[in-house]
Amino acid sequence: MGEVDWQGVALAALAAFAVLAFMFRNAAASRRPGWISAGVALSLIPAVMLGHALARIGPEKLAAKPQLFFMQSGGLALAFVIPALWLTQLRDDAPRRQTAIDSLAFLIAYLAMGAVFWLRA
Repeated sequence: MGEVDWQGVALAALAAFAVLAFMFRNAAASRRPGWISAGVALSLIPAVMLGHALARIGPEKLAAKPQLFFMQSGGLALAFVIPALWLTQLRDDAPRRQTAIDSLAFLIAYLAMGAVFWLRA
């Protein structure tokens, strides 16, 4: 196992936070006063998890297979985050179009985290 890239974790969290803040800027400004703390939690915790997963894979394998950065980050979004989002928004009768847009926002945010780690490799 390699070392966790803690600077990469911080930068990846910032990148994901920036994507989510941009995508949810209208909702954050109008209805959700705690959006900054929620955004940090939604960005930092997954960035730590992704940084740890990439450290477990190891720098040699990541150098040989750079697609793993995006498979890991996008896989987290597609396997865990987006299904959870659909379940909760379907339960709350949210419009499906909005759920699809929210899903895309999270996929882009997670892929941005993968891109940060890839650029730092």
